[in-house]
Amino acid sequence: MRCGFPSLALRVQEVLKHNPLGGNLFCFRGKRGNLLKCIWHDGQGACLFTKRLERGRFIWPSVEGGAVTISPAQLSYFLPGIDWRNPQETWRPARVG
Repeated sequence: MRCGFPSLALRVQEVLKHNPLGGNLFCFRGKRGNLLKCIWHDGQGACLFTKRLERGRFIWPSVEGGAVTISPAQLSYFLPGIDWRNPQETWRPARVG
C-alpha cells in the first residue's frame, strides 16, 4: 500500500462518494491485513496515520456498498488490533528492535 493522502482522498471521493475534507476518518487496510492507513482532515490540514501490527491482523468488518460506519468504541478496539467482535486484548510487544 504505497498510497499517500492525495491518492487515498481521491479514492474516498471517487469510489466511496464521500467528502474527504469533511472531518470524517477513513481507514484503509493493506492486502495482508497487518497495515492500516487512516486519513482525516481537521479543517486546517490533512493527516495520514499509519499503523502496522507485528503480529496478527486487523479484523475488518464485512463491507457492503463500499463503506462501513463503525462507532467510536469499535474504533478504539480496532486500532490496537483487538477483535472488536469479541473484545479481548491480544499480544503486546515486549521490546523494540
